Amino acid sequence: MPGKALIIIDMLNDFIDKNGALYCGDTVLPIVPFIQQRLKSFRDRDDLVIYLQDSHDEDDKEFDKFPKHSVTGSWGSEIIKELAPLPGEAVLPKKRFSGFFRTGLEDVLASAGIEEVETVGVCTSICVMDTVGGLVNRDYKVNVPIKGVADFDPEAHQFSLKRMEKIYGADVS
Repeated sequence: MPGKALIIIDMLNDFIDKNGALYCGDTVLPIVPFIQQRLKSFRDRDDLVIYLQDSHDEDDKEFDKFPKHSVTGSWGSEIIKELAPLPGEAVLPKKRFSGFFRTGLEDVLASAGIEEVETVGVCTSICVMDTVGGLVNRDYKVNVPIKGVADFDPEAHQFSLKRMEKIYGADVS
């Protein structure tokens, strides 16, 4: 049977907590219970679970575009407690939007024989879309459940969902 993986993208204090540096707004809280359900389902089937964790240096160039956030080792860069990884689950720190940029994600997926990936998390128009593009470019079948993604920009969120479905060919439902 082809391997399946769940990739949880940037479900970190700085994006999910109201006191976070880049809080995604009120649309983010409803995705947490949905992701908890998906996480339980993947764990129950012993499917692969991978966390992508925004993790920046103090002087990261990204801070020219966005407020300082998810600095490595800070409270803001921690995965929210409701979705805490279990021992053995991959947590891949990342410094750029795509989950493939210098993270080892490609090797983790390949070594596990993964063919199908479900992506959830934030922000739809940034890290989710860039990671989905990377998955599609590597010929993975990709699912993006609408109830599992959120963004601080509603228009960009809708555009990204449409792009991932129409251009990338992801199953967005």
